[in-house]
Amino acid sequence: QVQVVESGGGLVQAGGSLRLSCAASGSIFSINRMGWYRQAPGKQRDVVATITSGGSTNYADSVKGRFTISRDNAKNTVFLQMNSLKPEDTAVYYCYVDLRITSTQTTLFRYWGQGTQVTVSS
Repeated sequence: QVQVVESGGGLVQAGGSLRLSCAASGSIFSINRMGWYRQAPGKQRDVVATITSGGSTNYADSVKGRFTISRDNAKNTVFLQMNSLKPEDTAVYYCYVDLRITSTQTTLFRYWGQGTQVTVSS
């Protein structure tokens, strides 16, 4: 059993900052890629940022220079530091974790968090 729990969403004014956290726990052998998606009302879920186990990162063009993804491998946790927030960043943010439960598992399993609401007021 694997659990993925997010925290840190909320309401903030434009120009403000928020930090999201996402922790994976349970029967985990190893974690590969971790990342964040977001989904605004009436829109599809889009990738925001990803980070590999080695620390390589990728960002959506819309958040480059404002958001920073990081991870703590010892705690199986991924973070998303969001600065200079804009109203268009308003969405439900979902984290995901690609992991192996056993050493012999060849296919990665993707687990999702429950989502956390981020609302940016103008």
